[in-house]
Amino acid sequence: MPRQLGNFIKFMGTAGARYVVSQQLRSSAGIWIAYEGTHLLIDPGPGTLVKVYQGKPKLDPLKLDAIILSHRHVDHSCDANVMIEAMTQGGSIRRGKVFAPQDALEEEPVVFQYARNYVEEIVLLQAWGQYQVGGIKFETTVRHRHGVETYGLKLQLGPISVAFIADTAFFPELPKLYSADIIIMNTVRFSPTGPGGLVHLCLDDARRILTEARPKVKLGILTHFGMTLVKSDPTISAKQMSCEVGIPVIAASDGMILQMDW
Repeated sequence: MPRQLGNFIKFMGTAGARYVVSQQLRSSAGIWIAYEGTHLLIDPGPGTLVKVYQGKPKLDPLKLDAIILSHRHVDHSCDANVMIEAMTQGGSIRRGKVFAPQDALEEEPVVFQYARNYVEEIVLLQAWGQYQVGGIKFETTVRHRHGVETYGLKLQLGPISVAFIADTAFFPELPKLYSADIIIMNTVRFSPTGPGGLVHLCLDDARRILTEARPKVKLGILTHFGMTLVKSDPTISAKQMSCEVGIPVIAASDGMILQMDW
């Protein structure tokens, strides 16, 4: 009998920034969340469909209830249309929802018009929005400081709150906005210097977020790594950060599953 996952968050890919993605030094697939029979897919980047069927146990796109795009950049949205097709059996079953910012749908849309007819609903993500899919409630906060319209998420999985901080430059309100039991952070850079340093979080930013989000936060997860972090080994940085902030901090790895049956 196949192993049953129950309630979980699966990091199908942990690549961030153009070099790691284009060279596939790490997978650029998205994050799959399952809670009480509701399944969400966040940011299906290149290779997501392949990763869905790899690993054990395999995931089933026909169980997906929604696809969420934090923003339109290719490493977060490349497989959106193919996952819509997989979710709907090539459009033969009209089902599921797609959540995306307005510029992902209207300005050089990354969700194709024909694919929109396959799903039950297209929902705009906007600042301070409140949403629900099945048994999962989630909300957005302010628009992030990134090159395109970008939103993070705060999800409620029963008694556990999970914050997902999508790509953004750091700003002082971030820790308060994303205070949660578990904080997942797209931590692209080792340090704030270099290309992209002004529009992505670095280790110092992640450390500050976790420090200022205490005592609410119980677990920090780093993911979406750029080249500087991949080369330096993010697991080492996570262990050091854990000692510094006084709470568990882990670096996600491709295929990592976080069980939520606590």
